[in-house]
This record gives sequence, C-alpha cells and structure tokens, in this order.
Amino acid sequence: TTMDYSTNDSKSTSKNKVVAVVGGGLVGALNACYFAKRGFQVEVFESREDIRQAKIVKGRSINLALSHRGRQALKQVGMEDTIVSKGIPMHSRMIHSLNGTQSPIPYGKKGQYILSVDRANLNKELLSAAETYSTTKLNFAHKLLNWSTETGAMTFLRAAGAKEEIQADLIVGCDGAFSAIRKQFLRQSRFNFSQTYIPHGYLELTMPPINGEFAMKPNYLHIWPRNTFMMIALPNLDKTFTCTLFMPFDEFENVTTGDQVIEFFQKYFPDAIPLIGADALKRDYFHLPAQAMVSVKCSPYHLSDKCVLMGDAAHAVVPFYGQGMNAGFEDCLVFNEIMDQLNEDFSAVLPEYTRVRVPDDHAIADLAMYNYVEMRSHVNSKWFLFRKYVDNFLHMIMPRTVIPLYTMVTFTRTRYHEAVKRWHWQDKVINQGLLCVAASVVGGSYLLVRYPPNMPNISIEQLWTRLQALKSPF
Repeated sequence: TTMDYSTNDSKSTSKNKVVAVVGGGLVGALNACYFAKRGFQVEVFESREDIRQAKIVKGRSINLALSHRGRQALKQVGMEDTIVSKGIPMHSRMIHSLNGTQSPIPYGKKGQYILSVDRANLNKELLSAAETYSTTKLNFAHKLLNWSTETGAMTFLRAAGAKEEIQADLIVGCDGAFSAIRKQFLRQSRFNFSQTYIPHGYLELTMPPINGEFAMKPNYLHIWPRNTFMMIALPNLDKTFTCTLFMPFDEFENVTTGDQVIEFFQKYFPDAIPLIGADALKRDYFHLPAQAMVSVKCSPYHLSDKCVLMGDAAHAVVPFYGQGMNAGFEDCLVFNEIMDQLNEDFSAVLPEYTRVRVPDDHAIADLAMYNYVEMRSHVNSKWFLFRKYVDNFLHMIMPRTVIPLYTMVTFTRTRYHEAVKRWHWQDKVINQGLLCVAASVVGGSYLLVRYPPNMPNISIEQLWTRLQALKSPF
C-alpha cells in the first residue's frame, strides 16, 4: 500500500504538514510531542512492538541519569514533573575502595543532583504523552527498509510481511546508533561518518533489597573504580540497584565458570558479593553476554529540507558522562528553538540545526570517552581529588569565574563545545596558580631558613625579587 501524507504546497502551514518520526525510543517519542505541540501531523514509526503492551522489554540499559539539559527539554512539553517524580536523586558519587571504605564526592553544590530514571518507564510515559495529541499517530511493528532522498518516500515492512510506502514533508531520524535513515546519508557526497567501538563491554546485574530496604545508601551513584575496569550501581524505585560492570572483552572471556565469577568479585569487589548474593551472581553473570559500546560521529545532520538526524542516530556516545539521553533530548529542544527563530521554514532550519549542533555533539562524544578514564582510574588519584576540591572551592568563592567542567555539562545549558573550551582555559590558569602558590611556599621557607627570626632589614621589593628568582618559569 502507498500512502502519501506529504503536502506539495510550499506555503502550507504546520497544520497540514506531515512529519514522520522514525524510531519510537526516547528521542523519537519526545520529538513527536514537540512537533505535535506545534500543530504538525505526526506519524511515529517504530520497528518493535508497543513497549507499553510488551511483557518483557528488550533493549539497552535499565537506568539512565537525567540532568538539567534533559529536564529543560521535558519541561517544554510539560513532562518534567511527571518524570522527576519517578526518579531518585543522586547528590554524590560514592567511591568504594578495595578495602571496603566508602567516600562520597559531591556532583555539585549543595542541592544539585542528577536523577536515576527507569528507561522503560520514561519511554512509556513519552509515548503516552505523544498520543494525547490528536494529530499524532503511533505506528508499531513498522521496520524501515529504505527511503528515497529524491522523493522522501519511505518503505516499511509490516509484521505480516506486507510492505507499505509512505511519504511525508519532513523525516526525522531518531532510530538509534545503527540508524536505517542514516544509511542513505552515507551515499551522499561530503557526508562525514565514523564509528568507534571501545574495547570494553558492559554487563548488568541486580542488587536486591535487604529486608525491604535498599542494600546501600540510595541517594548516590556508587562507583567501584579499578583502573582497567569498574562497576557502577544506580538506585531503582523498587529498592533494587542496577549494577553495571564495565570491563575489557578479553577479561570477560577469562571468566567462564561460576566459581571464577566469585573469585573475580572476591578479588576486586568483595563488598558487593553479600549484597548481590553469591548464587545470584553466579547465575546472572552468564545470563546475557557482555554488550558492546559504540561511539558514532557524523556531519551534516540534515539532507536538503527533507530529513534530519537526532539522538543516537546523529551522535551515539559511550555512557560515561551520563549525557547520552540528555544530549538527545537537548537536540529536540535546540531544533525547537531554531524552529521559533526561523519561522518553521525547514529549508533554513535544517542547515542551521547542523551548524549549531554538530560541534556540541562531537564535544560531548569526546568528553564521554575522556570521562571513562577519569571514572575508572583518576578517581583513585589523590591529585584528582585535590583538584576537585580546589575547583569546587574556587567555584564557591568565584561562582561566575570558575565553573567546574562537570557543573557546566550537567547543571547548565552551556554549549558542550564552549564548556570544553572554558574547561581547558580554567585548567591552565588554576594549574599555573597552584604552581605559583607552591613556588611561593618554597620561596618563603627558603627565606625563613636563610634569615631566621632576627631577619635583617629586607624590603618587600627585595623579598619579591628573590621569590621571583626562585619561581620556575611558565
């Protein structure tokens, strides 16, 4: 069957223009709300069944960290309060050392927190919100086979094997890291694309409640950093924790029996064994194989005035900055802001969206890679902890001058690439300042030793000259 939903009248208003959102995941469902709110006819196409009816929800990680950018995007469509009410605040990281001691490292200032939210519930809520608009239709079990860059016609495979051809005024590709929409972009001249798999995989384990209560303190993101690998745990509303073990694939392959699992945990995460349960650990470790993690970068994000990529389809990131969903949600918000500025003219909006968003999404992809090293090894270093305290102290006394990178990324809407630039500048200035202080202390100690309390008359200028001479050059 062929259905032509598109309107050929270039002057047609949003009231009768059709937007096809391909992918009914988090970003697709939120995007449907944005376009429907503007009055567009919205058709959402999702290859899987409706997760609201599914008995078992297949897919990726169970929890996600929702922060300021994602919340702002939800707020614009009136969904922030609903989602936040079902999230668990995490004010700090809780670092679990090998000897069992736990030390908290706050995420930001007092009162700043990120939220642990359930992926499946968030997806269900957003699909239901999209459906409240009379102009939105959700089409499940529609797998995109192909689409034409010339005409914008899309061919979908239905559950029974039937094919359906559909046309729309705008195609929005929100179909994830292995996007079928993006395949056509790869055939275009001057389209840049790269994908990188990291050598680490991840495995999810569940930590059950103990006597009906959380097994660990709930308002923390628990981290067991072990240099080449690490484990994290996020709290869920049902009082469980979802533990995720990140480790090189070859290390996963070395653990092949239940006894080896216990031996491995005994060596690296001994405090977690009684909390997860030895039997559950032996069983769940082999329940699913370790999953791969990919980072995708591409540009441009649009194709003429017909198609635009958002979310993981445009920029899949590794999960180590907790910004994958937040960046995807911010895509929807940024696109919406540009639609306001340029009067919903797709031929102007799409190239502007690419111009604005590509450098930011590339920056967060790089930061997520950087943060993996920080999370598994740097948090163990005394210099890292010292710098965190210095940054937070300076931010406290000079809140507008010094803003820690994590704060800019997580608690503001500072553009990602600008946050990175500012971070490099601050880092340089603070490190030089610390060197200066160290040099002054060394210089002061030297003078005290050289001239004990009955110091001769030495002027401030002379003292300064001697200090300068001792200071290492920058």
